[in-house]
Amino acid sequence: MPLEVNGKSYETDEEGYLANLSEWIPELGDAMAKADGAELSNNHWEVINFLREYYEEYQIAPAVRVLTKAIGKKLGRDKGNSKYLYELFPYGPAKQACKYAGLPKPTGCV
Repeated sequence: MPLEVNGKSYETDEEGYLANLSEWIPELGDAMAKADGAELSNNHWEVINFLREYYEEYQIAPAVRVLTKAIGKKLGRDKGNSKYLYELFPYGPAKQACKYAGLPKPTGCV
């Protein structure tokens, strides 16, 4: 199921995850969020950019518990908690944020 952004078509899987991770651009994150009826704020982008850095370093998308703990270490306790992350990404912080970040679905996500 392709996604059109800036006149270019990007291939996604049946759940909307980007097929080719190297093609990701921030506009894709915005388009995916818009398709879900959401708009990304600076707080969303802070988490998305964190996930992209994490993936670049470890070559894996973190599950929600690992994500929460890692964000707490880097961005502070007020942001490194499930309540805050679920307010930003109600369909699951790891799953939804990874999708918008152009990353594969985290291991352990259904």
